Amino acid sequence: MKWKLIWPVLLTLLVPLAVAWFKYPSHLPPGFGEFPPTFAGKVPGFSLTYFLIMLAGVIYIGGLILVPKYFGFKGAPVVPRPKPSVSLPWWFWAGGLVMGFFWWLMWTRVTPFGDLVHWAFTPLWWGFIFFLDGIVYQRNNGASLFSKKPMTLLICAGISVLSWAYFEFYDYFVLGNWYYPNAHSVGWSKMTITIEFLVTYTTVTPVLFQWFNLLHSFPNMAARYQNGPKMVLNGNHMILIGALLIAAMTYWPFMLFWAVWIGPYAVMTGILMKYDIWNPFTDIAKGNWTAGILIGVSSLFNGIFWEMWNFGSNFSTTLPVTNPNYWLYNIPYVDVIHIFSEMPLLGYFGYIPFGVLVWQVFIWSGKIFNFDSSILIEPIPNEAVELSESRSEGSTQTNA
Repeated sequence: MKWKLIWPVLLTLLVPLAVAWFKYPSHLPPGFGEFPPTFAGKVPGFSLTYFLIMLAGVIYIGGLILVPKYFGFKGAPVVPRPKPSVSLPWWFWAGGLVMGFFWWLMWTRVTPFGDLVHWAFTPLWWGFIFFLDGIVYQRNNGASLFSKKPMTLLICAGISVLSWAYFEFYDYFVLGNWYYPNAHSVGWSKMTITIEFLVTYTTVTPVLFQWFNLLHSFPNMAARYQNGPKMVLNGNHMILIGALLIAAMTYWPFMLFWAVWIGPYAVMTGILMKYDIWNPFTDIAKGNWTAGILIGVSSLFNGIFWEMWNFGSNFSTTLPVTNPNYWLYNIPYVDVIHIFSEMPLLGYFGYIPFGVLVWQVFIWSGKIFNFDSSILIEPIPNEAVELSESRSEGSTQTNA
């Protein structure tokens, strides 16, 4: 069973290497293997035609998310949730404090704490992860990933490293759609910079799952994307389409730059569908788009924070360079309209399939490494909270 799951992923790694062998005189794309990637190829400039085509896609996707009833969604009755009766937990406050401190440190670029400023990215994001978890805990009446599934949260961090390394691999074949110009500006050794980047990768998957649970805590969000169009995907066809897209992307890296996400996305979805492993498209085939849309919107919302914090860390050219994780984009045809962000405006919508892909990789990893990949945390009924509190009070009185 595991080999059946593994070989299509190996195919996604071998296909671009095979195509690159024939495309490039050196048999590999420029900058291949440099980690972190700092190479950025010379890309074509703005294309109104390409921009308008992508804008049409963005308007369609945005419309489906904002007004689903016009896209065939009837929705479902809103299921009442328990009224929150617990306070925000201690890790909400601790996470907020850590997040706030390292946000300040990363943006002001002050150095009274020595090299700590160079490491600000990761604790900033883990502070944010626990900050979000605390909100979910309160809204779920005492249930969150950290409180109910701490091991899952830890596994998320490990899989996140593997996932983002997998995504970085494809960046070489689109000639650096994103790259890290400051990676070697802080004077670290190759070993130190590699470790630091791998540590930052631990944050990607956990923060998206926190957003997913937060959005799911709003009853209307969970109900409005149900009883919609049924889209049944053929696993074999998806694997083939994904592999072809990856091959074409490698040969035409500018024209098909967007396939850097869609190709692996199609293959990973195809694997899960082929072997009847639950994933968001399992529900979509039945007309329930809730899981797929909420994880996509989670990624979009989080993308705002990714881009804001990244942009602010290098905004002033008069201050010293202190964030080795700062990234820039090198995107053909549509690299216009930047709003306090290095990401072009249309690029934000790439976060939607990215979020689904992150979850697909996590589900796939669960089958490979034999762990429970379910991430949805259900709220605790008010009766259970009251019973727990009464038992706690009784125990206190007994001990007294």
